[in-house]
Amino acid sequence: MLMRVWSVFYRPIFVSLFLLYAQHSSATLVANIKEFDKIVPTLKPGGEVVLANGDWNNVELVFKANGSAAKPITLRAEEPGKVFITGQSNLRLSGEHLVVSGLVFKDGYTPTSEVISFRTSKKDLANHSRVTNTVIDDFNNPERFNSDTWVAIYGKNNRFDRNSLLNKRNRGVTLAVKMNTEASRENEHIIEYNYFGPRQILGSNGGETLRIGTSHYSRKFSNTVVRKNFFDRVNGEHEIVSNKSCGNTYQDNVFFESQGTLTMRHGHYTLVENNYFLGNRKPNTGGIRIINENQTVKNNYLYGLTGHRFRGALVIMNGVPNGPINRYDPVVDSRMDGNIVIDSDYIQLCAGSDEERSATPIGSSMHDNIMMSKTNLNPFTVYDDISGISFQGNILNDEARVPINAGFSKVPYAITKNKHGLLVPSQSLTDKIAFGDIKLPVTREDTGASFYSKNHTEASFTGGNTIVVNAGTNTLLDALEQSQPGDTLVLKNGAKYLLTKNAFIRHPITIKAKKGKKAKILSEKASFFTIENGGALALDNLWIDGAESPDLAGNNVVSTSRYSMTHNYSLAVRNCKVTGLDVNHSFDFLKVYMGTFADSIEIVDTEMTNITGSVLALDKETEDLGIYNVENVLIKNSTFTDVKGTVANIYRGGTDESTFGPMVTVTGSEFVNIGHGKRNKSGASLAFHGVQRLNVSDSRWAKSAPLDLHLTNGEPITVISDILMKDTGKIRANSNKYQANDVIYK
Repeated sequence: MLMRVWSVFYRPIFVSLFLLYAQHSSATLVANIKEFDKIVPTLKPGGEVVLANGDWNNVELVFKANGSAAKPITLRAEEPGKVFITGQSNLRLSGEHLVVSGLVFKDGYTPTSEVISFRTSKKDLANHSRVTNTVIDDFNNPERFNSDTWVAIYGKNNRFDRNSLLNKRNRGVTLAVKMNTEASRENEHIIEYNYFGPRQILGSNGGETLRIGTSHYSRKFSNTVVRKNFFDRVNGEHEIVSNKSCGNTYQDNVFFESQGTLTMRHGHYTLVENNYFLGNRKPNTGGIRIINENQTVKNNYLYGLTGHRFRGALVIMNGVPNGPINRYDPVVDSRMDGNIVIDSDYIQLCAGSDEERSATPIGSSMHDNIMMSKTNLNPFTVYDDISGISFQGNILNDEARVPINAGFSKVPYAITKNKHGLLVPSQSLTDKIAFGDIKLPVTREDTGASFYSKNHTEASFTGGNTIVVNAGTNTLLDALEQSQPGDTLVLKNGAKYLLTKNAFIRHPITIKAKKGKKAKILSEKASFFTIENGGALALDNLWIDGAESPDLAGNNVVSTSRYSMTHNYSLAVRNCKVTGLDVNHSFDFLKVYMGTFADSIEIVDTEMTNITGSVLALDKETEDLGIYNVENVLIKNSTFTDVKGTVANIYRGGTDESTFGPMVTVTGSEFVNIGHGKRNKSGASLAFHGVQRLNVSDSRWAKSAPLDLHLTNGEPITVISDILMKDTGKIRANSNKYQANDVIYK
């Protein structure tokens, strides 16, 4: 009887435990790099090496082994998401039929040029291998412009799936398919179900999220498939995806509020199908750009895209006749058919046309597209001869204008939200182009590592506590040191606050006084506030006075770190008064250093008087490589008097076309006795070099140096309107390609 009970109740448990043990009997748990290095050479097909939970700091994992299709060799975390690769660390794998899963790379950076590499040497590559359910988050070189690649795929028939890559902040491609040897060409890689999380604006070339190939090997075939990935606010540079090889497929991906485009930069025979671009009217959001031969762009959905020029919703480029391999091949025998474009601003044909890019498209088509928008009723820009593009069956809303004689019909603008939450034209129209059901092919939740959050937001000025700060010496400093991201420090109206030590801003913080008399801040240090990596500063209803500043040249109110900053910062100055920055020469309001970048700087409803330096000295990237210091600048309803330097000196040099900014708005402001200091090398009251979008309006100058414009690469949009310049020199410009309306000199 006892034996029978055992048999009935305990035998299934015993069998289950036996099977579980048998399944993992070849798994070896290792606790450190020495144990890992010892076990890897002994691994046989079906074997597993398991990294123990915890931090693996300063480790270079070399996973070199040969499994089989039926019995791959696995490197995995003891528990997915509980093995953290930190410090100066990386992973290299080579061999056949390998699987890596469950790791998190965080709080460090690679000591080499790649974080995860599908090779262990130039000759030892990984084939038929897979990296899955793994995370790289904020694993950045501390030098902003030191380049590295987070994932480099070599070899053939590899798979990269269900991984999360987010917060790459330094220069370099997030994920690259490498083709520098024959053993990595015609590779048939699959990249799918990955979450490409937020990537901030780099302010330089080298911020691609995905690149397949390079210019040198761009006429070779890769045959990589990129499908069902979610690209979430990836804003590094103009090219979100840089296709630089032949035979690749981009299918069923979602691009959410991402600045830039999917760009067929090099290579032929690319298929771009059923991808969804959701710009939601965010700045510089773009779609698809065709360059080269035999490209197919069909049945894509594009909504709310605002990008101009190369960042348009649909762009067909001009090419370089018989150009070198690193330039633009002409568009030949390519299709842009059956796409739906809703509430997007620009469709660009023969874009980039200039003396070099003079080869117009031939043998190409733009058929059966639906383009419905009221945000720009002149969506088409034609830069050159479009006779090589066939137009047929395209549909526009009847208010829109198109500079093309045939191939377009018009219907009333009618857009509704469908059951999937997307804005769509009528079913009868979509049936005409056989588009099918308009539904996201993949959601954010469908992608990425299963254990890792995708609800990422940057720290902001809101969401923290409100802390009242008493007047006195270093009381503000003490409050700053105890503050948390998003806190607001409220100073008492009319009270004085003296800083005798450096005030470091290491997270977003607001310093303000309530409506009424301004609180006054003075400092005995050369800099009132220093924004460090991760910091951002908002000043509101304050009086900043330089009366206690040291008698030194080069003081400032706000400075960035002297060292490279991988985190972009913001600075907001609202309803403030700034006086007495004149104890010595070159006293700036904001001083920045190379390797730092601001997403936004604004001065609103503010008065600034007696400054021996400049207000915004944003001119430190002078190597003319397309690098610059700020993306967005707003000067609004403010008055500047007796400033010896410039109110704003913004510099973006070189001819690189990979970035968006700077973008500057100056409106409703007054400039009196500005720019006459002997150390003002620009000789201007405001100097804008290489600014891509500039709008100066409703403003007045008196007894000031002139406004200086230097229009450079791309097609900068510069509009000057409704301004009065009294006893001020005329606008200086190196080109007349700007708009000037109602500019009065007295």
